[in-house]
Amino acid sequence: MAINNGKLIIIQRKSQSGAVEAISIFSENHLSGMKQTMKKQLIRIIQSTLFLAIICGLITTVESTAQAEQTVQLTLPKEVYAVVGIETGIFFSNIVRVEKLADYQFEVKSELGDSHKDRWLFTPTKKDVGQHQLSVCVKDAGGKILQCQSTKLIVVAANAGEGKKIRLLIVGDSLTHSTMYPNEIARLLSLPGNPEWEMLGTHKPGRAAKGVVHEGYGGWTWRRFNTSYKPDHQDAKRKGTSPFVFPDKSGKAELNLPKYFDEHCGGQRPDFITVLLGINDCFHAAYDDQAAIDAKINGMLEEADILIAAFRKAAPNAEIGICLTPPANSRDAAFENNYKGRYTREGWKKIQHQLVQQQLKHFAASNDTKLSVIPTELYLDITNGFPATNAVHPNQHGYEQIGSAIYSWLKWKLASTEK
Repeated sequence: MAINNGKLIIIQRKSQSGAVEAISIFSENHLSGMKQTMKKQLIRIIQSTLFLAIICGLITTVESTAQAEQTVQLTLPKEVYAVVGIETGIFFSNIVRVEKLADYQFEVKSELGDSHKDRWLFTPTKKDVGQHQLSVCVKDAGGKILQCQSTKLIVVAANAGEGKKIRLLIVGDSLTHSTMYPNEIARLLSLPGNPEWEMLGTHKPGRAAKGVVHEGYGGWTWRRFNTSYKPDHQDAKRKGTSPFVFPDKSGKAELNLPKYFDEHCGGQRPDFITVLLGINDCFHAAYDDQAAIDAKINGMLEEADILIAAFRKAAPNAEIGICLTPPANSRDAAFENNYKGRYTREGWKKIQHQLVQQQLKHFAASNDTKLSVIPTELYLDITNGFPATNAVHPNQHGYEQIGSAIYSWLKWKLASTEK
């Protein structure tokens, strides 16, 4: 700013913290010998210099803010779902791109739940039913805010959907094939206050609980569900043939969901469809090649649109939930154990975080009012929810967290239909 006290003209610039960064002083003696026109010119120069300094300061601030956001990449879905009596939460490592969480501070602004150093946890009660605002701010070690985002926390009653009958189709890769999270969904749906339920599908692994079936196969992708057909490879794990692909009259393989529902589901259509895919679609991208990552993710989303459109045509009234691809184990040793240096935790974190960002953007642009995302990436403990030696497959605790996230989405959808 400029200060004229009658004897001195002082030009000073302050930093954001308020500290004076530079001072220029002109006394009346400097100006007394000047002609009036020269004085005016000097003052204009001083004012212009001051203006440029201020603008440069603002530009530097904008650039530093943009750089911080690019580093942090805080990513939240528009909505988070919770059910009375069922714990949910947000693990901070799962919503940012940064590697060293200890270098940052996280502030959750909400009247609900409890914040900890690395997570926010919340078990709703009856009085919490309704919609609430929740925001997360990421700060540097000195407490400076780097980025903030908000989401809508939707709490539904424990008896949402009670008395109804629902059919559910679960589709996925090895995380689904493990059958642990489908078992958890079944357990939660069997609690008092829930609808009668039936799962549709052809795959029932030995560990499946009573009534649990699905279409989950290790190593599978959106594209394999759309196209894969090998008549000689139709074993229990479907190593070659998609349950949704059949030969047409000419023998050419085609995606045929009506035939799948008619032949394998007794002609019934699901009320709810959940899809948890993405790891095998994008895992092998070169993490240091952004063009390769973009190509993998874009290709996956194109295949996703094909299968979703087929589901929509065959089951026009079904609610379709796309599970956001969950993060991996926090341990570098788990990746080394599984992949011997070919793939790293840091590399997959970069890809997975960008994949979630693109999933949110892509499916938010859909005109399908019965299509939504399920925030399965938020409430997953990437340390205690994984075995020490497996990079991407959770343990029982981690799978239960995924199952509870899907269950909360189901209850939200059931509550919405009661209005």
